[in-house]
Amino acid sequence: MDEQHAVHQSRLVNRAPFFYGWVILVAAVLGLVMSSPGQTYSISIVIEPLIHDLGMSRSRVSTLYMIGTLTASVLLPVAGRLIDRYGSRLMTMMIALVFGLACLYMGLVHNALMLGIGFFALRTLGQGSLSLVSKIVVNQWWVRRRGFANGVVGMTYALIGRAGFPVLINALLPLYGWRGAYAILGALLMLGMAPVGWLLVRNYPEAYGLWPDGEPPSGRKSDTRPAPSWSAEHWTLTEVMRAPVFWVLSSGFAAMSMLSTGLTFHLVSIYVDNGLTPTIAASAFVPIALTSAVVQLGSGVLVDRVPARFLLAIALGLHAVLLVAALYLRTVELALAFGVLMGAAGGLQQTIASTIWAMYFGRRHLGGISGATATISVASSALGPMVFGIARDFWGSYTLVLQVSSVLPLVLAVLVTVMGRPPRRQAVMEE
Repeated sequence: MDEQHAVHQSRLVNRAPFFYGWVILVAAVLGLVMSSPGQTYSISIVIEPLIHDLGMSRSRVSTLYMIGTLTASVLLPVAGRLIDRYGSRLMTMMIALVFGLACLYMGLVHNALMLGIGFFALRTLGQGSLSLVSKIVVNQWWVRRRGFANGVVGMTYALIGRAGFPVLINALLPLYGWRGAYAILGALLMLGMAPVGWLLVRNYPEAYGLWPDGEPPSGRKSDTRPAPSWSAEHWTLTEVMRAPVFWVLSSGFAAMSMLSTGLTFHLVSIYVDNGLTPTIAASAFVPIALTSAVVQLGSGVLVDRVPARFLLAIALGLHAVLLVAALYLRTVELALAFGVLMGAAGGLQQTIASTIWAMYFGRRHLGGISGATATISVASSALGPMVFGIARDFWGSYTLVLQVSSVLPLVLAVLVTVMGRPPRRQAVMEE
């Protein structure tokens, strides 16, 4: 029987005293948290000791990071299709195991080639695949309250992952070095996240005779109608790629990914250039995470009520302000305020990115669609660190690149507002 139409029995799912989607939220949070070793906010903490240890220039490391990230982005549509085919449960476990091996490999890096391979593996498996499957499974289990569910996940992830992991890695560095730190993270993935993925993750609610959100569309729990195999309109990837709105929205996310990754990757250097210390830079991730958590929860509620394109335009505007503000980090107070602004911009971006594709295009082919959008965002994120790093080495500061790049999100904010309405599938199919 087709996996998408089979109805399974599971003691864990069917006998749970509450909607199993809440367990899915816990598993998704853990998956996103454990994607941290491959996220820029964690890698940025080890960049300075890594550059010193390997004796490479900032431009070279930034370029290797760009190449590794860009190459990784090519594989994300494949990861998305595999998730559609084999399900989130199996893929979460397999990704966590391989990602753990990639972290162990980082401890063996001694030259540019090995570092490039390491960056490729971390970005493919952490920022890419593990994040992808964790977000997809939430959107499979939640529909009418999708924004709220993703807001809860984003808030919790921000507090534990974005706030905790930079501090954790910064604490591990003086004890074990950056190589030992990655070895410890690899062990956590293989011995912790992989078993959790297999035990807790389930593919979608209809497979167990459940409705998304735990109740039928009528909203009445007394409604005992069985859940259909799929309960909404679903676009194919080919149809999505033909919709102009897809490219408009993707351009907005691509710009934010590129610029925010460039900022985050060089955050320690930007703070030091402004007369602050690396410790203050690492501490800035706390207000970033706290603000991101609050904004993700609030925007998760809003995205169920406010057109997503308006929220995306606001996020783009915040990124423009963020780039200009990075020029004025002269005191600890301004540095921490910058962290608050960065958290607000990133939190809003994350909520919209986690929800908008399922809202616009449905759930059945969400793996393939999300893989394609992730390719665009991750490929764009690859450019940011390289551009910022080369600008710093060539001009001796980040001033020019920050000033010029702040114009891009403002232009895209206008385009998203005007052209970002949800599309009609029939109209696209008839073109």
